[in-house]
Amino acid sequence: MDDEVRVLINGDADLVSARAEARAMAERLGFARPAPTLIATAISEIARNIVVHVGRGEIVLTPLEDGDRCGLVVIARDEGPGIRNLEAALRDEYSGRSGLGLGLPGARRLMDEFEITSDADNGTTVTMKKWRLRDELERRREQHRRRDE
Repeated sequence: MDDEVRVLINGDADLVSARAEARAMAERLGFARPAPTLIATAISEIARNIVVHVGRGEIVLTPLEDGDRCGLVVIARDEGPGIRNLEAALRDEYSGRSGLGLGLPGARRLMDEFEITSDADNGTTVTMKKWRLRDELERRREQHRRRDE
């Protein structure tokens, strides 16, 4: 399985890099359309929040395997002041300092799993996962590969 990919987020141009890396990894992992685009869009929403509210952070992309499924975990971190009202920030109608307020709730809808922690001392960490079922051929190839090792 591919190793993790880290993308530093320091400005708008880095959103493009994060999206491209996520889309490429999702395609390598066998995600069918539209999943790579959904993953890239979720990352774009979270990375945009980093740029607007903190200025810098990072996105880490890591492949996952879990029995009959494989996936992609996305961890977005910043060391900003945290989100004061996390419950409100996860509601669709919420808007922070600027923007439409679609970032966190939109990303949560696009991914299969979504977790967020935020506090003034440690900043904000968003962990998102997208899964797909592995087909029979993939499982058999994996079994053969393990036997050959």
